[in-house]
Amino acid sequence: MKNVTITLEDGIVALARREAARRNLSLSRFVGELLQRQLVATREYELAMRRSLARQPVRMRRDGSPYPTREESHERSRLR
Repeated sequence: MKNVTITLEDGIVALARREAARRNLSLSRFVGELLQRQLVATREYELAMRRSLARQPVRMRRDGSPYPTREESHERSRLR
């Protein structure tokens, strides 16, 4: 493990100390866990985004018929 010095606003430090104490953690451990969760979540999101963007588009209509117009799609009389 490495020691790192960070600078935080006084109000944030007070909130972080209280939350760490509430969870029975040191401030250092609390901040480390927050960073780890954030970095893992960001990495997972980016991987999911890359997988999604790498997928081939799906044709919605295979028979070649035209899609409904915007007006037809939003027509409410057919729903009643």
